[in-house]
Amino acid sequence: MSKVLGVLGGMGPAATLDFLAKLQAATPVSREQDHLRVLVDINPKVPDRNVEGSDPGPVLAAMAAGLRDAGAQVLAIACNTAHAYAEDVRASGLPLIDMLETAGLAARGQGASVVGVLGTSLALGLYRERFAPLGLEVATLGDHEQVEFMALLYRIKRGDVGQASRDAMAALAHRLIGNGAQAVVAGCTEVPLVLSQPDLSAPLLDATQTLAIRCVEICLAD
Repeated sequence: MSKVLGVLGGMGPAATLDFLAKLQAATPVSREQDHLRVLVDINPKVPDRNVEGSDPGPVLAAMAAGLRDAGAQVLAIACNTAHAYAEDVRASGLPLIDMLETAGLAARGQGASVVGVLGTSLALGLYRERFAPLGLEVATLGDHEQVEFMALLYRIKRGDVGQASRDAMAALAHRLIGNGAQAVVAGCTEVPLVLSQPDLSAPLLDATQTLAIRCVEICLAD
């Protein structure tokens, strides 16, 4: 019997739907009943993780407890930056599959030692913490480029996933490659909505995809 997966989502909604689609695609099945049971809380009312003084922790803790009480046995967060509040989520008593660590293991598996990360300022700090024990160096955008990235991120959250957004994200990713990145991590769940491997000259590691694969592995482990 596979474990029931609980997903803390809505940060933003489109990114959560992208994660769920990748989760389904990553699940080996021969019939409908082989898919995982997934409980999802798509909650776009979670306070903005990128606003100073914001405290999403209590809301995320309540979401985790609600998923636990509904029958979830293991949790995942479909948002990189929200992992800053992982301990609030783990207070539910359920194990949390760490999106950032999973991406790091995938990067190391690619043979990369310098990894560029497209993510929020808070997420970049988390990636440095997770990647250091794996022997991975994080390459980041310059300050001005990071401001460009954040503006683009909010455009994508508003639904702007057209060619202009795709071109702008690809340009930022190539800046990371120019800064020495041997691979690029889509370290924000909005990034893969506008960026894919054909856009880049270096390997693209989609943290949403690697999380989906890891969730399947863990839920089917028993």
